[in-house]
Amino acid sequence: MSERESMEREKVRFTSGGTECAPWHYPGTNGACVVMAGGFAVPKEPATDLFAKRFNQAGFAVLAFDYRRLGESGGQPRLALPVRDQLDDWQAAIDFARTLPGVDSARLAVWAFSASGGHIFRVAARDPRLGAAIAQTPNADGPATARNAARHQRPLAMLRFTGRAVLDALGGLVGRPPRLVPLVGEPGTVAMLTTPDALDTGRALRPERYPDWQQMVAARSALRLTAYRPGRDAARVRCPLLVFVCDQDQTSLVEPSVRAAKRAPHGELVRISGGHYAPFLDKHEQAVEAQLSFLRRHLLEPARADRPAPVDPVRH
Repeated sequence: MSERESMEREKVRFTSGGTECAPWHYPGTNGACVVMAGGFAVPKEPATDLFAKRFNQAGFAVLAFDYRRLGESGGQPRLALPVRDQLDDWQAAIDFARTLPGVDSARLAVWAFSASGGHIFRVAARDPRLGAAIAQTPNADGPATARNAARHQRPLAMLRFTGRAVLDALGGLVGRPPRLVPLVGEPGTVAMLTTPDALDTGRALRPERYPDWQQMVAARSALRLTAYRPGRDAARVRCPLLVFVCDQDQTSLVEPSVRAAKRAPHGELVRISGGHYAPFLDKHEQAVEAQLSFLRRHLLEPARADRPAPVDPVRH
């Protein structure tokens, strides 16, 4: 089912776990398709619009979707986002993308950033038919990221956040509504992220353009990310994998992502200067060009089936 919203993209629907998910479909011209999702608790529009438009202008079809219980997708309780469900949503989105008109099912790529960028390692490892994968500023190692985040938070606020998350998890067992926390806040406030470059969220994702975005998440979901280590799955990724990192990233650590890129059989690494949101801000052009080059090489060139030996290019 689809609802035409503009000449450039249309609303479509697919089902995951019995729940209807709401993606944008940008029809392409070259037969390849990029499946995209936002960062943790970030709807598809602020998270993907900037990159999806450029990919589509280059001829790629795009399917940018909201996870269940987020954005325009269905599901209850809202903003409770278990990792397992998000991974299932990814597979449902990929399966749906393979059915889109004009899309070659062998030329699909996946793209995400931040916590969802971490999902890319596991998603690509689970689907060997993917043609390519891009993990932008991914959270590859939850425990390491949590330890780093603690350096930018005050002890009392950390205790309050943990207490709220535990109560939220217990309440979820008996069907109580989620206890929400802000995605971003100043140090000393109860928020998921208080790292310095997380405070660039508003400037990078421009929430004023998307008034329906609550910028909140269930505390239980945020806490569970601290034990999530998707970078370990990189060794099982069989398609070309681009790991795109920013050297001053204080929200998703660089070194776990670099290690993940090196573990991937066909891993490529691009490093640029800047913080977590540099690819959305002053380094956007550099990020888009590097990612388009990667997509063209691995989805469009005739010899893509004869993949070269693993390489580790580093660009600044």
